Amino acid sequence: MRGVVLRVGKRGEIYTKKKMREKVGLKPGGRVYATILGRKIILEVLPSLDEVLKEDKVTRLTPEEAEQMSEEAQREAGIWIER
Repeated sequence: MRGVVLRVGKRGEIYTKKKMREKVGLKPGGRVYATILGRKIILEVLPSLDEVLKEDKVTRLTPEEAEQMSEEAQREAGIWIER
């Protein structure tokens, strides 16, 4: 899809085109992650919790496995405090 000129409202709202929203899966009430790159605003659509749970990327862990992973990550980050 080519770039398009969008309108900005009085309070800074950016009005997008329906085709653009449909193409990236942005729905009313959805959320986007915004970053600034120079004079550009880059928007990335964030998946809803329902969409994330429907994917096979969710894993099941026991509390012990989760604790072990947390400890390893803290050690790697240098923030682990031995008890």
